[in-house]
Amino acid sequence: MSSDEHTETGTGWPQPAGPGRPSGPAGEPDPRPDAPDPDELSPLAPERSAPPVEPPVQEPAVVEPDDGVTVELSRAAAGATPPAPAAAGGGGTPRRRVSSAGVMIAALLALLGFTLVVQFKSTSTDPTVAATRQEDLVRILYDLNSREVRLRQDIATLEESQRQLRSGQQGRQAALEEATRRADELGILAGTLPATGPGLSVRFEAGEKPISASRVLDAVQELRGAGAEAMQISGGDRATVRIIASTFFLDGEGGSLVVDGRRLTGPFTITVIGDPATMRTALNIPGGVVASVTGDGGKLIVEDREAAEVSALHAPIKLEHARPVS
Repeated sequence: MSSDEHTETGTGWPQPAGPGRPSGPAGEPDPRPDAPDPDELSPLAPERSAPPVEPPVQEPAVVEPDDGVTVELSRAAAGATPPAPAAAGGGGTPRRRVSSAGVMIAALLALLGFTLVVQFKSTSTDPTVAATRQEDLVRILYDLNSREVRLRQDIATLEESQRQLRSGQQGRQAALEEATRRADELGILAGTLPATGPGLSVRFEAGEKPISASRVLDAVQELRGAGAEAMQISGGDRATVRIIASTFFLDGEGGSLVVDGRRLTGPFTITVIGDPATMRTALNIPGGVVASVTGDGGKLIVEDREAAEVSALHAPIKLEHARPVS
C-alpha cells in the first residue's frame, strides 16, 4: 500500500490510510526490540477509545478596586451586593475608649497595693521585734494592760465627779473637794508639795565610764512614760533635787552631774512614786536604760519601795505677767 492511498469516510473528505502492519520476511514477527505487539495491530482487535477530556472551567474574573475590596464580576452581574469593607484597624470590632476615671481607679489600686506590701515587709522584718524575747514581750503586754486599766479608772473617776457636780447642793461640796484634790495633784507635779507612796529606788553606779547626763535623762523619761507621779534625784553628798517637767541635766567635772544648776556627785539615786511593776518593766526593755548602763560598764540597781518618800521641793516660779483670779 502506497503512502498516497486514502480511505473513504463518507463525509466527502478522504482520510489517509493508517500505517500498515510491519512484518518480517516470510510472515515472521518484526525482530525490532521496540516493535509493537502483533495483537495490537490486528484488524480484528477492537479500537481503544481515549478517555474524554473535560473542558477547563473558566474562573470568574475578579476586579480589585483601589480601596482594597474584592468584587466578583459574576456576582455583580447577577445583582449580588458586594461585601462591606472591614473597619479600619483590623478585627472588625470597635475599640473601647479608656476613660479618665478608670485610669484614676487603676492608679489608686496600684498605690494601695504598693503601700500594703511595704507595710507588710517593714512589719515582718522589724529587727527589734524579732530580737525580743518572749518574756520581754509578755512584760510589754502587761505594761500596756496595766496602763489601760489605770486609764479606765481615771475615766470612771472623772465621770463620777461630773455626776456629783451636777447634783445641786451636794454638787457644791463635791466641787470643793474636787478642786482641793486637783490642786494637790498639780502641786505634786509642780514639785511644790511632798509626796509618799509605793515606788522604786533606782541607783546608778559608774564603771569604767562615768554616768552621763543622757543616761539619767533616759531613765527619767522611761519612768515618766510608765506612769511615774513624783521623782527626786540625790547624789553621794546627800544633795537632793526635785525632778519636774522643766528639770535639765548636764555633765559636770570629774563624773559629776549638774541638775537644775546644782552639782551632784555619784553615785546617783532616783526615788520615784508609781506602779513598781510597770516602771521596772520599762527600765528592763531590750536596749533600754539597764542595757545602756550595763553596756558602759556600770550598774543599775532597782529596788522596790512600799512607801517611797519624795520630800525635796522645787521653788515656785515667780509669775511676771499672769495673776490668779478668785
